[in-house]
Amino acid sequence: MEKIALITDSTSDMPKDMVDKYNIKILHYRIIYKDREFIDRINITPKYVYDNLDNEIPTSSLPSIDEMEKLFKSLQDQGYTHAIVVTLSGGLTGILNGVKLVSENYPKIKTYIYDSKSISMGEGMIVEECGKLIEKGASFNEIVNKLPSLRKRLHLYFVVGTLEYLKKGGRIGKVAGTIAELLNIKPIVAIDISDGKYFTYDKVRGRKKSLSRIVEIANNILKTKKCRMCILDGCALEDAKKVFNDVKENQNVTSASFGGDISPVAGLHSGPGLVGLVLFEEE
Repeated sequence: MEKIALITDSTSDMPKDMVDKYNIKILHYRIIYKDREFIDRINITPKYVYDNLDNEIPTSSLPSIDEMEKLFKSLQDQGYTHAIVVTLSGGLTGILNGVKLVSENYPKIKTYIYDSKSISMGEGMIVEECGKLIEKGASFNEIVNKLPSLRKRLHLYFVVGTLEYLKKGGRIGKVAGTIAELLNIKPIVAIDISDGKYFTYDKVRGRKKSLSRIVEIANNILKTKKCRMCILDGCALEDAKKVFNDVKENQNVTSASFGGDISPVAGLHSGPGLVGLVLFEEE
């Protein structure tokens, strides 16, 4: 009989009740300052990161090999036969290689690592669907085969307050930088599922228009699709609440959740002012 473990990382922004419900194992990124180091979502808050950005922009690091080893050793000791790992987009991180390396030390656990080509609750919603399938008794192979179709049902867009931090972190991908800043151009950013990197889906001038455009994009998708919706923010609570309230009124929103802050490690790369929209199509 299969005993399937479900693993993701701390950038998935999954609420604790969901993590507990589906017994999801979390690998934690690290945030490194010159004289101190923190574990994402464990001993550092998003507010701490934002409050200190003017003094120092820290670097981020993958979950430690030691943490991965301890997790797989624990799974083996608990009798898990299989593991499904859903990670942050491979276009933004090297976590896939780290997990693959460690999982090979545990051949008794058949492990499948899936690149979500997404971030935050985009990644999290794929994990949630896997949890539902495990709960229903789906087999390892059934879940693995379904992952690409889950990804196709996902829509994620976000805006940031400034492109400064995406530029400094080298994660700007195909998003226009300096000239856009000078002209107060606010790109609507999405992730290219071909390479998992950010690209400019659309661009408008000014913050207010960028938030309105996010709502418009949502409503256009919801014209033909019934979707679950989640809104998250990075030090932009009031703007996020407004977008949330505007989108949730759409009759094709089947459920709406306000996810709150994105993870500290994601926040240090996006900087303050992020508002993110995630829609997941219902079957």
